[in-house]
Amino acid sequence: MEKKRNSFSSSIGFVLAAAGSAVGLGNIWRFPYLAAKDGGGIFLVVYIVLALTFGFTMLVTEVAIGRKTKQSALTAYGKLHKRFGWLGGFATLVPFMILPYYCIIGGWVLKYCVAFCTGQGVTAASDGYFTGFITGYYEPIIYTFIFLAAVALVVFIGVNKGIESLSKILMPILLVLVVGIAIFSLTVKGSEGRTGMDGLGKYIIPSVENMGFKEVFGVVMDAMGQLFYSISVAMGIMVTYGSYFKDDSNLMKSVNRIEIFDTAVAFLAGVMIIPAVFAFMGDEGLQNAGPGLMFVALPKVFQAMGWIGNIVGAVFFVMVFFAALTSAISILEAVVSSFMDKFNWTRRTSTIVETAVALALGILICLGYNAIYFEVPLPNDPTARAQLLDLFDYVSNNIFMPVVAISTCILIGWIVKPKTIIDEATKNGEKFGRKYLYIAMIRYIAPVLLCLLLLGSFGVFK
Repeated sequence: MEKKRNSFSSSIGFVLAAAGSAVGLGNIWRFPYLAAKDGGGIFLVVYIVLALTFGFTMLVTEVAIGRKTKQSALTAYGKLHKRFGWLGGFATLVPFMILPYYCIIGGWVLKYCVAFCTGQGVTAASDGYFTGFITGYYEPIIYTFIFLAAVALVVFIGVNKGIESLSKILMPILLVLVVGIAIFSLTVKGSEGRTGMDGLGKYIIPSVENMGFKEVFGVVMDAMGQLFYSISVAMGIMVTYGSYFKDDSNLMKSVNRIEIFDTAVAFLAGVMIIPAVFAFMGDEGLQNAGPGLMFVALPKVFQAMGWIGNIVGAVFFVMVFFAALTSAISILEAVVSSFMDKFNWTRRTSTIVETAVALALGILICLGYNAIYFEVPLPNDPTARAQLLDLFDYVSNNIFMPVVAISTCILIGWIVKPKTIIDEATKNGEKFGRKYLYIAMIRYIAPVLLCLLLLGSFGVFK
């Protein structure tokens, strides 16, 4: 049992680790797709407004809960109010469910990273390559194991020497790669006279054509759902990282930095992808969501670039691998830290147990594409056909995360009161900017928006 709780050595270490959690696969493949689907600039404006209001509210709340209680999610809520101990269980169940399939997707990224780095980009861009890979019996499991082992090793080493040290190395590199690829994407010239700059216009210029109340409502819900992916709230991560945040550090300034970093990278992810995909594939290419965008459309774009495409593809997938790795580390840490606090296990035991469980579930989900393949419709999209991975994603992200966030708003807004968080965030004399906005959001606005998001997950607005 660790008698003294670990902590980040500096505010910048906390910010980079938290930003590493926030900047993940959801930002890179989901944000660009939603921006293209939801009217470009309109989505960006809505997203930024929500990031400065809803995102700020949830981020400050979770980091403050962690620092105040010095506990990870599984035990923090119960320490804050004994009748809300169950909320910690839900908050920990989210990363527990996400980790196995996130490592599977991380394995997919690693597969493409290897392909492009070894000059096999043309093969990776061929029709059926992605489907052939994920439906294989052994290769996806092997890549999942390698990715999960790398994640577990960092968490096993610890908070300072593992998570913080790696974040200080990878996050600056990741930012340089993101900026570099974004600039290159703007310079490309594709087929039929389209250019990267044409794609940029598609991304940032608002498109209000055929947009009524229902469409605007859909944009708001999409942007809000994306914020869960972007800032890593409602999954125990920020509570856990907050518990490692030093008492004498400026919480408000650090949260503001995370906001800026995450929003900037999310925007740049769109600049990386949308201009290039539009230049070579037009509007049709932008309709690919999720894995289809990254593992099918983008390799074809790199192939169309000629010899330089293999280099750009290698740099891109290395960048994505770094993003996936830092996010997966935070997901595993949220569970490991919870086990340590709840059961007084050592970091070694907690890491080994959770890694073994995640690997077992990961193998099961991998087999969902072959040996135990099945398709089911989901309430929020009856036309789509979901496999086992999609079900894990749906339950964790569309049901449990909104429930955790709604319950957190009730706990802070009405039970222990917003003053609890405000006092924690300003105990070193800091100013709490957006104070009255925070109170209004945590008590009234955020719960309403979250309830609408949860209802949307059940297909109420379809």
